Amino acid sequence: MVSTFQNLPADALSRMVHTSVLVVGDLMLDHYVYGQVSRLAPEAPVPVLAATQESFLLGGAGGVVANLGGLGARTYILGAVAQDPAGEKMRTLLDACGGDTSGLTVVADRPSTVKMRFMAGNHPLLRTDYEKASPLPAESEAHLIAQIENACASCGAVIVSDYGKGVVTPAVFKAVVAAAQKKGIPIFVDPKGKDFTTYKGADAITPNAKELAEATNMPTGSDDEVIAAARALIRETGIATIIAKRSEKGMSVVTDTDIHHYPATAATVAGVAGAGDTVIATLAMARAAGIVMEDAAAIANQAAGVIVAKPGTTPITRAELQAVLAGADNPLRDTTREAFIYHDWDAARQIVDAWKAQGLTVGFTNGCFDIVHYGHVNYLNRARERCDRLIIGLNADSSITRLKGSGRPVHEELSRASVMAALGAVDMVAIFGDDPADDDKPIRVIDALRPDICFKGGDYKVEDLPEAKVVLAYGGKVEIMPLYEGHSTTSAIQKMQKTG
Repeated sequence: MVSTFQNLPADALSRMVHTSVLVVGDLMLDHYVYGQVSRLAPEAPVPVLAATQESFLLGGAGGVVANLGGLGARTYILGAVAQDPAGEKMRTLLDACGGDTSGLTVVADRPSTVKMRFMAGNHPLLRTDYEKASPLPAESEAHLIAQIENACASCGAVIVSDYGKGVVTPAVFKAVVAAAQKKGIPIFVDPKGKDFTTYKGADAITPNAKELAEATNMPTGSDDEVIAAARALIRETGIATIIAKRSEKGMSVVTDTDIHHYPATAATVAGVAGAGDTVIATLAMARAAGIVMEDAAAIANQAAGVIVAKPGTTPITRAELQAVLAGADNPLRDTTREAFIYHDWDAARQIVDAWKAQGLTVGFTNGCFDIVHYGHVNYLNRARERCDRLIIGLNADSSITRLKGSGRPVHEELSRASVMAALGAVDMVAIFGDDPADDDKPIRVIDALRPDICFKGGDYKVEDLPEAKVVLAYGGKVEIMPLYEGHSTTSAIQKMQKTG
């Protein structure tokens, strides 16, 4: 069956952020060299890359760590690096993700694994690999194994990221299984090779459709074929859950009794690199937070949709996941709306940027909304029809008092914000006007959030609006929308006073 969210708790994201995850696997450094090609070399008919920029990203198990860090998890890392510049660079990047690198094993018989890519613009010219893909020497393996039980004791899940470079030996995996089972925490494996029996003892593995087909010698083109191959693998390995990543077809979660299909969520696909790391990181965090597998997989599928819509291999962030989980068909939209009420415009901007990264159009309107009436609701619904996400700029209490006089607002700030956040047309509430620099106008909050469209109700002209100048300056649009006559907060208050 097609599955969405079944039993997702309202505080799901908060729970996930407070989890700890152990990552065991092959660490890699992705080194990109960018430039332009305008000629061939004189000594041979090969392009000359005039290098202009280089960047370093975590790859392999490091990509999983980067995603865990972006989502806010505490991460413990068990892997191997050499005493070389690439190893030091990886330590620096892992530290920047908030990962605990104290358990890294230093190896002397091989270089740190580096994938060096030469790029002419966005087009790859050449990849050079620096690696030694063989099992760890006995001393290094023993050093890593000695740390596994203590690392598991502090974690709520384990991810084994196997790229076949030598860290995930049979002895290492056996030690992971023993320690995780002793603690009672789940093991997720991103597998390598064709023999998945080596992962017996894992709770779930995450092959893509091609890997599943190769491991079972069975087709995986259709839903039924994926189910059949996954269940064959369950019978052979004893692994309880197969999570098949199926690219544009989404993801399927198969056990011996249940089937859940999750359709792909990205409107556009810029690239699939890194999506697997995002899936397994999000799954592990969700399960460590006590979220049932069906909902953990649904969250992971949404996270993958964020990643494939972005170019490159940039890991997901908590703000991006929070934004995508606030979609109209998601129960988190109503149960955690308080998370989308902001005094902190920098935090709000992260959500806005995440929406824009998904190709969504962001709208903005503002007001006091002291007593919400028919005119407000219709106006907001019409505005929401013109954009994918709608932000309300809400005047703070002190601002309303200055604008409307003593006795206003009728309802205090948080009450008004909560009511607005509960409306189906509204995706975010940003409070402004409590700083004298705002001058009771939405100019600064608009400049901070940079919505695509600013809506204004009434018979204004665009050139007469103080905020229009800043909106147009950054490339946004201003739309004047009709108000519904006969409905206003002031008239509602006057009517209540007369009948009171």
